[in-house]
Amino acid sequence: MNQMMLDLTQGMGRSLLIFILTLIFSLPLGLLVSFGRMSKIAPLRWLVKIYISVMRGTPLMLQLMVVYFGPFFIFGIQISNDYRFYAVLIGFAINYAAYFAEIYRGGIESMPAGQYEAAQILGYTKVQTFMRIILPQVIKRILPSLANEIITLVKDTSLAFAISYTEMFFEAKAWASKESNMFPYLIAAVFYYIFNMAVAIILERIEKSQSYYK
Repeated sequence: MNQMMLDLTQGMGRSLLIFILTLIFSLPLGLLVSFGRMSKIAPLRWLVKIYISVMRGTPLMLQLMVVYFGPFFIFGIQISNDYRFYAVLIGFAINYAAYFAEIYRGGIESMPAGQYEAAQILGYTKVQTFMRIILPQVIKRILPSLANEIITLVKDTSLAFAISYTEMFFEAKAWASKESNMFPYLIAAVFYYIFNMAVAIILERIEKSQSYYK
């Protein structure tokens, strides 16, 4: 029992690491992708559009397998055990960046054109206009949508088991098989629920802090 709890706790730590690092990489990457999606350069715009379509139109589990096994089957590169963790991060980051990109795009395109014109009259450059005027308002508008995706990410961390990365669900599955009962899954469910609730509370407080007109 003690060993099972220790393994599940360590697995929870790895799940938390996947969650944090995915956000660190995918949030800024999503913003860059959204710029490409709105670019006036047609080839770039269509390339980014295809990328987003593929990321949103295929299962994350399949994408993880392609990222992990792809180097060997496509290029003949020998896969090391250490690469498993990096494959998880790459797979999660590029998948969630596509979703975040569309959320950013919706927020940016919803901004009135008059704000850009007013900033230009005041002497702001395009970069200054975006960073100082547009982006803060966009973040405020898209927070609810971002929060939904971030909460989904908490549960999606369990998909890392698809390439045998030993996060919490992998540990729960191993112990359930070893003990021949559902108790490890129940413990994992409690861990996930607490994790999800903590993230939801943090996001709710951030959202309320941005409601400065109420």
